[in-house]
Amino acid sequence: MSKYKILVYGYGNPGRQDDGLGNAFVDKLERWVESEKLDGFEFDSNYQLNIEDAEAIASQDLVIFVDASTEELKDYILTPVNASTNVAFTTHAASPGYIVHLCKNLYNKIPPTYLLHIKGYEWAFKEGLSNKAVKNLELSFDYMKRVLSDPKKMIEEFQEF
Repeated sequence: MSKYKILVYGYGNPGRQDDGLGNAFVDKLERWVESEKLDGFEFDSNYQLNIEDAEAIASQDLVIFVDASTEELKDYILTPVNASTNVAFTTHAASPGYIVHLCKNLYNKIPPTYLLHIKGYEWAFKEGLSNKAVKNLELSFDYMKRVLSDPKKMIEEFQEF
């Protein structure tokens, strides 16, 4: 039994091709966790983050948000998130930084939180990931399996910046 509570939360719109990378990642990781009989993991996915997610992360030892990225990056990148990271909120979306900001203000806690950005390429209104996005999904999945096999290191190395 794992002594850590880990939430992996993917978000995006699977009806917009590669925008569904976060959701696809969560599905894939959840199957892996079940097949490896790992415990301590919780999974969630949605079209976007919501202010209620601050409560969901407050009780966690480690939080990994997963989203598709339009940024110029190689295949994927994992970055720390804290209460001042891209703190944005509109009536339609909340950023990971905003969720952490709310968690700090409402629950006086900031769990070690990261955002896995997976590079996407196609954003049309249709289901299914592009071939290049599937490749990036696989690469990021292989990386995160190694990282999450020993979450202690990730938790201990997290530093607010």
